[in-house]
Amino acid sequence: MTFKHFFSLLLTVTVAATLFISPMAVAETWRITSLDWQPYSGSDMEDQGKSIALLRDILARNGIELIVEFYPWKRAQNLAKTRKYVGYFPAWPEEVAKGFTASPPVDWSTIGIMTYKGSSLVWESMEKLYENHKVITIATYIYPQNIEDAMKQFPGNVIRSPDETLCSKMLGKKRAKAAITDPNVMLYSAKKAGITNIEILKNDLQKKALVIALRNDDASKERIEFLNKILSQD
Repeated sequence: MTFKHFFSLLLTVTVAATLFISPMAVAETWRITSLDWQPYSGSDMEDQGKSIALLRDILARNGIELIVEFYPWKRAQNLAKTRKYVGYFPAWPEEVAKGFTASPPVDWSTIGIMTYKGSSLVWESMEKLYENHKVITIATYIYPQNIEDAMKQFPGNVIRSPDETLCSKMLGKKRAKAAITDPNVMLYSAKKAGITNIEILKNDLQKKALVIALRNDDASKERIEFLNKILSQD
């Protein structure tokens, strides 16, 4: 084989390889903002949290690299409005702000009622809970409508905590009868803080989707179609 023939063959093989390259090799990067909401997302966790790890794996299998930047929740939502970011994650559907569109569910969270051991609290209804007891909520969360309505009806019994860690400390010291949040997050925060007297009163108040709040633009329309396709396969 002459050098000319060898070079021609090499060129043909290279072109063919380029034409039939797998989509997995196509480089694309999604940058999102997130919050410390462990165990779902966390800046100091090895895998950055179970929901972040799940999203990263789904995207990596489709040739997309995920970069996550962690901020306080309100700042994370505001920064995600800029073109630098695809959006923010994880969010309950109620937390998808104006100017963003919710992706299909990536993971799932639950909303439950927490209390302290020996509280003798009995679950009847959301209205009865707020009518008769002090209840801690997280100030930055947008809760489902029935919980928001109960808070508005009995504002004097609402204690707003800036984060889960302080919420678990207040509940552990019996400054309120109950707290409403994701039980996994509350128990994780309590364990890290060395609080051992918190327990679940009602675990399955609501099951909540964890979605990506995608910034509204032409690219997001394509991303939503893409996520609809790949998430339906998982």
